[in-house]
Amino acid sequence: MRALAWHGRHDVRVDTVDDPEIVNKRDAIIKVTSTAICGSDLHLYDGYIPTMKAGDILGHEFMGEVVETGPGSTLKKGQRVVVPFTIACGSCYHCGKQQFSACDNGNPADNQDIAEKLYGQPMSGLFGYSHMTGGYAGGQAEYVRVPYSDVGPIVIPDGVDDDKVLFLSDILPTGWQAAENADIEPGDTVAVWGCGPVGLFAVQSAFLMGAARVIAIDHFPKRLELARRFGAETINFEETATYDALMQMTGGIGPDACIDSVGLEAHGLFVDNVVDQIKKSTFLGTDRIHSIRQAIVACRKGGRVSMPAVYGGIVDKFPLGALMEKGLTLKTGQTHVQRYLPGLLNAIMEEKIDTTFLISHRMPLEHGAEAYRMFHDEQNDVTKIVLKPGMASAAAATA
Repeated sequence: MRALAWHGRHDVRVDTVDDPEIVNKRDAIIKVTSTAICGSDLHLYDGYIPTMKAGDILGHEFMGEVVETGPGSTLKKGQRVVVPFTIACGSCYHCGKQQFSACDNGNPADNQDIAEKLYGQPMSGLFGYSHMTGGYAGGQAEYVRVPYSDVGPIVIPDGVDDDKVLFLSDILPTGWQAAENADIEPGDTVAVWGCGPVGLFAVQSAFLMGAARVIAIDHFPKRLELARRFGAETINFEETATYDALMQMTGGIGPDACIDSVGLEAHGLFVDNVVDQIKKSTFLGTDRIHSIRQAIVACRKGGRVSMPAVYGGIVDKFPLGALMEKGLTLKTGQTHVQRYLPGLLNAIMEEKIDTTFLISHRMPLEHGAEAYRMFHDEQNDVTKIVLKPGMASAAAATA
């Protein structure tokens, strides 16, 4: 089969690789019909996430048709399913608490030592996201093996277009959990750093949860315009000092809740961000954490900070004093996708949540390398690329 594989920093290629096979009785094989490039995939593309190996198949946002099942799978051939990016067993201590991204069994034992050394305990397995999270082949491919297929995938009703439900695999539940972790109360003012896919879904989710105002912060004009479509006020941090603007907009109090949807590759010519970049380039540091610093400092006293954004390593200049002295609550973590799938699918079917607005490009899987370059280099115009295995090159289209 054909699959998009990582070969190093800024080097992804479409390779011919072996077809996946059933390994365990709860496995299923999915023929991929749609797969997307996630913003967190760019952390792999930029070489920030450790334990990647040349030839690793990328991708954790995908859906498709069931073509083969093990005897322990509850899926049936021919069903259309969306697959969560988190791989969870459904029966361990954490899965019993619906903390699927903390599953004890989704990450194979041979890989758990890597995460234990970095984080104290291993996280669940993830598709296409390094050997620290299991070394699983991802879904930017024609076919993919899905472990624990009796727990993860959700069956999609006939007649529902892929574009409407594809993002149930990751970014829609991630945006929803981000808003949920912010403990939004009716009438709240919520600030969202980053108007990428997760940030934009967090904006939608915050309004659905009762926020009176949402303030979206970014520097890409098109992404800020998308946030305004949902009723958000916006701050362009290249034109306005974010902290000063937030204080003015909230009468000097600060937002009730702040959501960091940016992560370890924060942009902007800020003093702390420049220092972080220098430390990263000289191997004295890993992450650029300007956005979470700013969210903590700007949040009102007694407020809540939600951090769905991906961070990978050890950081300094973290405003721990502000977090404590202001009495803030910080919630974070990989998304417990399986917990949210039924409710979010219903919300899509009832047209309470729109997902298709985000897609700017549809491209053949064979154009995967160019798609990564575009998503990396042209973020104002490229908001989301959906790759279609089997799509003819001549049919590539801009949404």
